Amino acid sequence: MKLGFIGTGNISSDVITGICNSKIAFKRILVSPRNKQKAQKLKKKFKRVNIAKSNQEVIDKSDWIFLGVLPEVGEKILPKLNFKTNQTIVSFISTINYAQLKKIVKKKAKIVRAIPMPPISLGKGPVPIFPQDKKVKNFFDKIGTTIEIKSEKLSKNFWAISGSMASFYELLKVLSDWLVKKKLKRNQAQKYITSLYSALAALAAVHSEKNLKNFVVESQTPGGLNWQGVNELRKSGYFKSLEKSINNILKRLNKV
Repeated sequence: MKLGFIGTGNISSDVITGICNSKIAFKRILVSPRNKQKAQKLKKKFKRVNIAKSNQEVIDKSDWIFLGVLPEVGEKILPKLNFKTNQTIVSFISTINYAQLKKIVKKKAKIVRAIPMPPISLGKGPVPIFPQDKKVKNFFDKIGTTIEIKSEKLSKNFWAISGSMASFYELLKVLSDWLVKKKLKRNQAQKYITSLYSALAALAAVHSEKNLKNFVVESQTPGGLNWQGVNELRKSGYFKSLEKSINNILKRLNKV
């Protein structure tokens, strides 16, 4: 199987890294030349990664095509490309929907929208896909956990949640910065914060059958430190602001 990537940004780079470190059987990966620095870095790191001379060459020489360009770039360059009927096209583009992709591709190729996240480079994390497809599911199950979604309307909720990633890292940054201000070394602060939140998430994942509200209750005692922390954030509107942000992202996606 020959894999081709149009767009070599962060997500494409993470997916390629995950593939190259996995047991997925493939002959080679061909990447577009758009982001020369990242393309060269991938080629240097992985023997089976090559750089194409053009986006069309990626399509001509690949069985599966992954679209990892920005929406505005995709709208500009994709209609000019000639796809093949027997190809599988996997799109990571957030605001170009399935119907639009079919019009752009113009061929009766298999099209699947997927939402990989950076941990895919480690072979971890969920990968929601739409529409359901056995081969694409099996592919992503080797570098993550595939979640098949029955309708594109439902898939937009997952795209919206994916918009909270930077906010999560901002939370970790704020907490580690606070420790640094208290004279703790940066590497110690970040190691503590990332280890803490990783462990908390892992605990919830192991007991995923439990409603998360139980973890909220069990992690605090009346009048205790966690009781104070969560209630102060509730009163400040912190959690409502988070929900509002996700709703606004969903509104943006629904306009597409």
